[in-house]
Amino acid sequence: MEGRAGAGGERALDGGIPRDRRHGSRARRPHHSRRRAGLLDVAVEVGSQAALRGDGRSCARSGPAVAGRRPRGRALSERPEPEIIARPDLDAVLAEDKTKELIEQFESEAKTRTFSGLWDGVVTALSVATTLFALYYAAAGAEIPMTNVVLVPSFRILGQTITTPQIYVMIFLTSILILTFLLYPMHPRFIKSVNVVDLVLVAASIAITAYVFLNFETVIYRVNSPNQTDFVFGVVAIVTVLEAGRRTIGWHLPAIGLAAIAYAYFADFMPGPFRGPPKDLDDIVSNQYLGLDGMLGTPLQVAATFIILFTIYGAILEYTGAGKFYVDLAFALTGRRPTGAARTVTIASFLLGTVSGSGVATTVTLGSITYPMLKRAGHDRESSGAILSAGGIGAVISPPVLGPAAFLMAEILGISYLQVVIMAMMPTILYYLGILLMIEVDARRLGARDIALDAPGFWELTKRYWYQYTSLFAIIVFLVAGLSTITAIFWSIIVAILVSYIRTETSLTPPKLIRALAGGTKQVLSVAATTAVAGIAVGILLQTGLGLKISSLILSLGFGNLVATLVVSGIVLWVLGLSLPITATYLVAVPTVVPALITLGVPAPAAHMFVFYYAVLSEVSPPVALSPFAAAAITGGNPYKTMMLTWKYALPCFLVPFMFTQPDGLAILWTGVTIPEALLASVSAAIGITALVAGVGGYLLRPTSLIERALLVLGGVLLVAPGLLADIAGLTLFVIAVALQGTPRLLARLATRRPV
Repeated sequence: MEGRAGAGGERALDGGIPRDRRHGSRARRPHHSRRRAGLLDVAVEVGSQAALRGDGRSCARSGPAVAGRRPRGRALSERPEPEIIARPDLDAVLAEDKTKELIEQFESEAKTRTFSGLWDGVVTALSVATTLFALYYAAAGAEIPMTNVVLVPSFRILGQTITTPQIYVMIFLTSILILTFLLYPMHPRFIKSVNVVDLVLVAASIAITAYVFLNFETVIYRVNSPNQTDFVFGVVAIVTVLEAGRRTIGWHLPAIGLAAIAYAYFADFMPGPFRGPPKDLDDIVSNQYLGLDGMLGTPLQVAATFIILFTIYGAILEYTGAGKFYVDLAFALTGRRPTGAARTVTIASFLLGTVSGSGVATTVTLGSITYPMLKRAGHDRESSGAILSAGGIGAVISPPVLGPAAFLMAEILGISYLQVVIMAMMPTILYYLGILLMIEVDARRLGARDIALDAPGFWELTKRYWYQYTSLFAIIVFLVAGLSTITAIFWSIIVAILVSYIRTETSLTPPKLIRALAGGTKQVLSVAATTAVAGIAVGILLQTGLGLKISSLILSLGFGNLVATLVVSGIVLWVLGLSLPITATYLVAVPTVVPALITLGVPAPAAHMFVFYYAVLSEVSPPVALSPFAAAAITGGNPYKTMMLTWKYALPCFLVPFMFTQPDGLAILWTGVTIPEALLASVSAAIGITALVAGVGGYLLRPTSLIERALLVLGGVLLVAPGLLADIAGLTLFVIAVALQGTPRLLARLATRRPV
């Protein structure tokens, strides 16, 4: 039984909890202002607790009237009392099998097997062993912070130092292949048990590494002159890697890998500018198997060193309740006061994304928790799904735990991960600002019921679980202290494990610790397979010069103009994103799209960030978008309507990469400029996004006229364009539009003011 809590200490009907008990010892009435908050109010105060506590009849809605909509003619101050609802049971929701199944379904192309008995023990043991091996590699030779004491020495097995990069990557790849063939079936009809084909592939995976390990001192010198045995094992290695990729992420990327191999062999038969000298099949195979420019190249090396450590870190945080803490934190900041449910969910997406790094996981986790709240506030199935997916996909670009492509970017650019985190800060803020404002614009025209959650307060939450903040700051502190990225992640994992024992309910008991360690490796399987297969394609693109030829074609289609080339590049990334995950899209685009942008004067960091950002946006772009489909599976809405509404909310964000690729655009990335320059560029970009959203959406302080919309759109375009004069002109137009919006309200207030 549900109802609204009235004034005067009435009991809420969401469990019969008196108002004074729900909000602490003092019985007080939820505060909201006498006027309806406008979009400009939200833009100015976003990120501030004061704004989040204030009035906010917000939702994201397109469609029929929303429950709780203000009838025509009612004064703005005559608003119904906000409904107070119970805080969701996060523990129960997060533990549901459906949540885990949806994450698995939409993060990979196939479901994994669920074992019991012997096979469960084998998979768990191998997963834990792989995790411990990765931690050992990170710790070997590393010094304890602020000391010169080496934590763990390196050691040798059968005469080989196992921390030699090539040997370590081969052992890592073998573990990944074995687990992939055991967990991912060849076909859905084989999901119940391991079959003979799986076991043959497992044996082949062991053989390709054993051969290199036992003959390492000789095979490394035969990269360009392989013998027949090298060739046979190389073919087996390529086949197993392609099959692992097919099982985890589908056939599209393996098909690109096979096409790349075919191109290298038949290059002299290609038409026009794509014709080139062919590669010998022996050279192709040996470079892929024994060299460091193929499937064992930079992408897989990054997966084996950086990415797996972050998946281990994420698994540790999952089992210590860090994700639950950040959802609770969002409720504490935005849910205890009357506000829009959509605003609460968007802020929660950002906070959870800082420690998640996965768009689908963030969408599904929050959707399972907050969809009932969105529904109670009056949102339909499609708008609820769009709010969840638009906010969730931002997790991939939310520091400090970014998506896997961020680690690849740092390695390819030769910069520290801390620099990538700094570069991602402002684009992330602009992304969530654009999403939040688009949601607010949609809400102003239709209205929705305000809600207040019966949730713990900020200070109460902080007092009990203060140590959970370490997950957000530990990595940054270690990086700022000068530790390498690998060492910083390693010590962050150790800190997360140790602080979990501060409270009993978050402590990593032996069973939980084993599940967390096993989960760290299981979560990296699809990414590792992606990087290995992408390494095949990327290696051939670089070796044959095909990447530069494609880059020249992009320049030709853009007529040598920067803006036109950026548009063409965005289309290329959208096409790649139709069938490839974010990491693969980024890797394929690096040798093809990035050179075209650099040729036109775009700095390398900005070019890579452009590719990364658009690879992320491909996850919310029609006709294939995983996060909206995952959200629709939770809300029960139409997947395609959810996808189109998500795309609508994300539209302003598509302009953000154009900002930092323009002259002086590095200021948006806070790179190579002074702090005042970075602040000026950031404020200008934020106002520009606000103006564009208001102009396109038709709402600022109130519904906009045609002239006001034109002023806002033109002002927004000028504000995101490079140059001080453009900023001044854009700001002037924006101020004029605000003045036109505010004048009727001011005159109305003056007319109703009583004489003294």
